[in-house]
Amino acid sequence: MSVVSRRPIRHAGGQSARSLLDVADRVGGSVAGAAEPVTVDDLCDDSRAVRPGDLYVALPGTRWHGLDFEEDAQRAGAVAVLSDRPGTRLPSVVVADPRVVVGPLAAWFHGSPSSSMAVFGATGTNGKTSTTHFHHAGLRAAGHRAGMISGVAVSGAGSDEAPVRTTPEATVLQRTLSTFVHNGCTAAALEVSSHAIAQHRVDGVEFAVTAFTNLGRDHLDFHGSMEEYYRTKASLFTPDRTGRAVVMIDDEYGRRLASECAVPTVTCSVSDPSADFRADRIDCTTHRTRFLARTPVGELPLSLQVLGPHQVANALVALASLVSGGVDAESAAAGISALHSIPGRCETVAAGQDFTALVDYMHNVSGQRAILPYLRSITPGRLILVIGATGDRDVGKRVELGTVAAEYADDIVVTDESANGEDPHSIRADVVFGSRSGHRGVRVVEIADRRAAFHHAVADAAAGDTVVVAGRGSDTWQHFGSRTVYFDDHAELHDAIVAR
Repeated sequence: MSVVSRRPIRHAGGQSARSLLDVADRVGGSVAGAAEPVTVDDLCDDSRAVRPGDLYVALPGTRWHGLDFEEDAQRAGAVAVLSDRPGTRLPSVVVADPRVVVGPLAAWFHGSPSSSMAVFGATGTNGKTSTTHFHHAGLRAAGHRAGMISGVAVSGAGSDEAPVRTTPEATVLQRTLSTFVHNGCTAAALEVSSHAIAQHRVDGVEFAVTAFTNLGRDHLDFHGSMEEYYRTKASLFTPDRTGRAVVMIDDEYGRRLASECAVPTVTCSVSDPSADFRADRIDCTTHRTRFLARTPVGELPLSLQVLGPHQVANALVALASLVSGGVDAESAAAGISALHSIPGRCETVAAGQDFTALVDYMHNVSGQRAILPYLRSITPGRLILVIGATGDRDVGKRVELGTVAAEYADDIVVTDESANGEDPHSIRADVVFGSRSGHRGVRVVEIADRRAAFHHAVADAAAGDTVVVAGRGSDTWQHFGSRTVYFDDHAELHDAIVAR
């Protein structure tokens, strides 16, 4: 994911300008420092993206407060600021918690775009990006002009952006949905992270259908416990937020959510015959995965071009969501089957080599357990795995990442992902410890430099081997303290193979 995304172009015939007093009235805030009437053309929460006429939304953060950049916003043309305290330079709308109000405010400002099209949401620990892309493919095959907002791509009729985070901040999200509507979209697929739910980024979005894929250990540095993580996800499945729920019930959290949902709920499973949508006759090869979807509207054969049996669950959830939302089942199934690839998800790297090379986002233990058995099963030779862990994230999962990797891989190369504010050596040490704690005689090497790690991984790879670069997927930036480095795993792995 890029550091700063290009701001969607403000379209002709878009939202009307609003007075600052109307904004304050909408959020129940007070206005300070306005000597004369102020007109607001748009909302923006990033001082680097402010345009003349914007209301700068200054959000409090863990390291910085948005008001620290008020001068930059003013210089760029901001006419006022909304925050939890008055600015020192700009007329201000003051509210107790700007995060709580900005989502509904942005939705109102842009004419409630989600009410003008069918929005299909997907959330869960793993699979939400793939499910979002399946949603998008199915919608388009059924004749919808569809937009998509995922952690790896933002696209819609006339709008193609590089995402900064899995789910955008509320001002960007509502502006993007408004752009979709303006460009004729009748539906949209939206990936929803737990951070986005907790930080109110999706407040103001009206979902037609919201899907739950699974829940496993991740982001506990943010949520604190699995219970809080679950409750955050579950809060999206309420009558005031979504019309219908689609829930994969193959883990305990999915079964719990299905039993607690207060909206019409459809269940999915790859194993439970009681589920409304069930995958049967799964046949997974190195090139595609076929299965039969048994559904309330009949049996539908699907043949996925994206790799791995774990994608069966994601495709099934997407199919169930689309059918629940009124999309033609056969068209949806055809669109899902036609999707060629998803960036960073078991993505093949081909450079004329005689071994398999893949880039995959698996960055937690549940993701490893979903994908590594498949990779082991299709690899007659050695499974060579390049892994690491991200700094300033759940420390408790790092050793286990190495331990699970050692259950399946023959060679493990531990390298840096993004250390962020931590010491990269200590991060690698945890993963190395876990990798060496097994008893399979796995060869483990630690190479800090990611490019050098790639070259080492492919150096002796032979026919029948599989080289997998895990952890970052389509992310193209590494962060080390204040230093940011561009690094594209797919391109770098390709170059390493060519260079050898």
